[in-house]
Amino acid sequence: MTHVSERNSAGSNGAEGGDRRPWTAGGGRGVRKRTATYADAGVSIEAGDRAVELLKSKVKKTTRPEVMGDLGGFSGLFRLNTAKYKSPILASSTDGVGTKLVIAQQLDIHDTIGIDLVAMVVDDLVACGAEPLFLLDYIACGEVVPDKVAEIGAGIADGCRYAGCALLGGETAEHPGVLRPDEYDVSATGVGVVEESEILGRERVEVGDAVIAMRSSGLHSNGYSLVRHVLLGAGRMRLDSVVDDFGSQRTLGEELLTPTKIYAKDCLGLIEETDVRAFSHVTGGGIPGNLNRVLPGNADAVVDRSTWRPQPIFDLIQAKGRIEDNEMEATFNMGVGMFAIVSSDDADRAMAYLTGRGVEAWQVGEVIDGTGEVQMMGQYTRG
Repeated sequence: MTHVSERNSAGSNGAEGGDRRPWTAGGGRGVRKRTATYADAGVSIEAGDRAVELLKSKVKKTTRPEVMGDLGGFSGLFRLNTAKYKSPILASSTDGVGTKLVIAQQLDIHDTIGIDLVAMVVDDLVACGAEPLFLLDYIACGEVVPDKVAEIGAGIADGCRYAGCALLGGETAEHPGVLRPDEYDVSATGVGVVEESEILGRERVEVGDAVIAMRSSGLHSNGYSLVRHVLLGAGRMRLDSVVDDFGSQRTLGEELLTPTKIYAKDCLGLIEETDVRAFSHVTGGGIPGNLNRVLPGNADAVVDRSTWRPQPIFDLIQAKGRIEDNEMEATFNMGVGMFAIVSSDDADRAMAYLTGRGVEAWQVGEVIDGTGEVQMMGQYTRG
């Protein structure tokens, strides 16, 4: 997760004319000193260095043969194997985790949020057929607590290992006066590579292709502002509440912090085994808002809801918030984290391959003549 670098400080909260008072070092204590230090301003270089040290062993486990040098440089170095490609195209993606971070901070559990971060980046990369090569992360926090930063970083490192990419470097920034001591935010940028002739997307999709769904691990990392509003706000539920429908004495907090599924290696393997036309990573915008991004203007995708049952968390959110069906589908993945559009001849083989890798997959529909829209048909399986 972050690995090197200077931590930035702010002299005030930047608000003008608001209710918040300007931040001052030392919490407003009127103690005059002849000299000032960075620590007086709320920034601890030593704490940041300690966090980096705690992370080094985790980061080393994400290395690839192309990685050059070690942590501590001004740049991360990665030797691109151009001999492997005729015309290599670099793909990039950047993302964060959103307000799922609030749940992690409320529960003081920080070792899974990094997996969510990596998933949001690498599964966007693989959607065009790119192999994720490396990731750079950024953590901004009100106060660097080495053990907490190390937990966040450990999750990022785990996610990189699951995706097969290197954690090449990053930044930890301490922002006293901008963020509370217990607050933090994370983001990451990933880079991948794909042969130009093998880029996936709508240009490859044909009428008659099969649409394969891959089961999500739950909410993933989208819609948490609505989740918090209906469950923890209006619904007045507690994060430590046990919800029977979740099974095994599982609490609401545990369900909400379930890490996002990382599909990168599964998708890359599927490309090798079958004729994949396109992938659609289901994030903000739900199924209709993401699947239509890989459809040509002369084709629609039919999605049959009756082919699967969404996880109980979706039923709970909809019931507590009295949310309309179309709002649910525009916000959440409804149990599908990734779609693969494959040649109809390869549909059975694709599902068998994914199942063999432990990914629950099924044919959810097909591509038909149309105008680039997603046709949601039928009703979800319940009970």
